[in-house]
Amino acid sequence: MKHEIVEKNLGLLVAFMVLAISFGGLTQIVPLFFQEETTTPIEGMRPYNALELEGRDIYIREGCVGCHSQMIRPFRAETERYGHYSVAGESVWDHPFLWGSKRTGPDLARVGGRYSDDWHRAHLINPRDVVPESKMPSYPWLQEQVLEGDHTAGKMEALRKLGVPYTDEDIAGAREAVEGVAEIDAVIAYLQHLGTALSDRR
Repeated sequence: MKHEIVEKNLGLLVAFMVLAISFGGLTQIVPLFFQEETTTPIEGMRPYNALELEGRDIYIREGCVGCHSQMIRPFRAETERYGHYSVAGESVWDHPFLWGSKRTGPDLARVGGRYSDDWHRAHLINPRDVVPESKMPSYPWLQEQVLEGDHTAGKMEALRKLGVPYTDEDIAGAREAVEGVAEIDAVIAYLQHLGTALSDRR
């Protein structure tokens, strides 16, 4: 009889559903905050420098994560194509993380160093110049728009509060490092950094 009271009372039913989902979610999520492999950066990892950080923000602004995931699953088909599977320690300093789940384009978790800067530049300006069957849109304005660096230091200060190990020197030199640089070069710098801390030999 007691279950009928819950089933016939929509508000009570919703409250119990939220309680059950919350409890189940917390039991899965909270332990991750205390596991070393999810809270410790992998060996050899460094935070994004000022130019790479700006490139990452442009990558987000242009919606690249909507078509490119940055998470290689531990399956043979994926590791043979993209490289070593993704590990949690690679994303410790990513706020927000850009794992994604959409693969209209290839996964970019290990794209760093796979292509030259010139290849990336041509690909961003007109993807079909280097990949004729590409469905990726062109981003020619990235070579015309220039970074000013007004907020770069502030971004780094905010990330330092979240645990990213930026030094005072990093922050002090942030504006100078990006001022006057074309946005396309920032995006390329970001892409060339992806996956470089974890080699295929690891």
